[in-house]
Amino acid sequence: LDQTNTVTVTDASINAGDVVYWTADKTYLLEGFVFVEDGAVLNIEAGTVVKGKAGQGENASALIIAQGGKIYAEGTAEKPIIFTAESDDVTDPNDLAVPVSNLWGGIILLGKARINTAAGVGHIEGLPVSAKSQYGGTDDHDNSGVMRYVSIRHGGTDIGAGNEINGLTFGGVGDGTTIDHIEVFNNNDDGYEWFGGTVNCKYLVSVFNADDAFDHDEGLRGKMQFLFAIQGEDSGNRCGEHDGGTDPEDGKPYAFPQIYNATYLGSGKMSTNPDNDELFKIRDFWGGSYKNSIFGDFAGFAMDIEDLATGNDSRKRLDDGQIIFENNIWFNFGAGDTFDAIGKHDWESAYLNDATHNNAIEDPQLAGISRTKASESLDPRPVANGPAYTNLADYPANDDFFDHVNYKGAFGSTNWLKGWTALDHYGYLVSNKALDQTNTVTVTDASINAGDVVYWTADKTYLLEGFVFVEDGAVL
Repeated sequence: LDQTNTVTVTDASINAGDVVYWTADKTYLLEGFVFVEDGAVLNIEAGTVVKGKAGQGENASALIIAQGGKIYAEGTAEKPIIFTAESDDVTDPNDLAVPVSNLWGGIILLGKARINTAAGVGHIEGLPVSAKSQYGGTDDHDNSGVMRYVSIRHGGTDIGAGNEINGLTFGGVGDGTTIDHIEVFNNNDDGYEWFGGTVNCKYLVSVFNADDAFDHDEGLRGKMQFLFAIQGEDSGNRCGEHDGGTDPEDGKPYAFPQIYNATYLGSGKMSTNPDNDELFKIRDFWGGSYKNSIFGDFAGFAMDIEDLATGNDSRKRLDDGQIIFENNIWFNFGAGDTFDAIGKHDWESAYLNDATHNNAIEDPQLAGISRTKASESLDPRPVANGPAYTNLADYPANDDFFDHVNYKGAFGSTNWLKGWTALDHYGYLVSNKALDQTNTVTVTDASINAGDVVYWTADKTYLLEGFVFVEDGAVL
């Protein structure tokens, strides 16, 4: 298919007012910066593969959805949409020597939602200054389209001015946009970076990226749920680098994303990765909330909140109750095994030690942490009815964005990474066969008795041995 049905796409291919369809029977090759311009619509069929040509600076390849443009990239778990390098054979997990990044650029969405710079608009880093690179405005409900079940692999080339492109960049993207089930794998810069905006996101995966997993700037105010990050054994900086503003740092609207059910894993407690300094770097008047989440397996500190000698800073937002970490599990930090040790300063430790916030240092009992290709050993689901299923924060009332689940972290009994991610393609994830062999529960007639309330969960296989009765008064 690649050889006989490849369509080369340049910036001349999608113009203002065009409605374009990319279909799964072809491979699309991005050559240079390709803009979906104001008024244009790009539709990408489930199962389509899009590749980027190699090149640095002005020769880099990237897909940019300009203000007023729209993308409808709607894959499925069975047929994801894959953005990758020209050299990647997506049918062969052994064709690239993973980990490898810096082979093409990435994807940029530019919208008209508010950012908190003095100008109220900006031009996204690395692109030539023009109307097509502008983001920001006054419409928090702006709609840039839909991205669903999209895997973005092996990117991060330098797109200009010394800026490596993030896997997926949001510039002033509004909450009319739908973002869910997105993976950024082996990117040479951040996995994701938001510049202001209100976009809401679910099921985001940031895997083995060279810099930060999730980076916030310029007043992000979106909602997010089910975020998973894992860093390589010797690469990756912060899991969350969160900045409030740039010019000015305390510009309005103030940053306040609301995040539930994150699982952030660093390079490993014993890793010598020097960039694993703080799992969270919080500064520039950032505020926001993390609840019902799991953080750890990180070589350095848990948190560094900026405290300036003069002016507004994130320490003030912490003191004012506008930085919230509640009902979370923290585990396996190189800095130590107490809240006094894992806060970089007294104020972080004091906050985490405050019992009213219901944070705990304990083993979340994840089924398996692995960073080895083809090992089939990574399984970030917590053990059923373990610590991750206790001490939960309530979800916001009258808000239909958040799913009300009974566990902390990004995973319950279902591993939603299976089937569509590069993690699965390259054999990092525990196979279904392995799960069957290691998690089989034998059930006899003595297992369910009168009055019992019994739960069978999807992470195990149940083997009936003989007649098994659910007796009078029992519930299965």
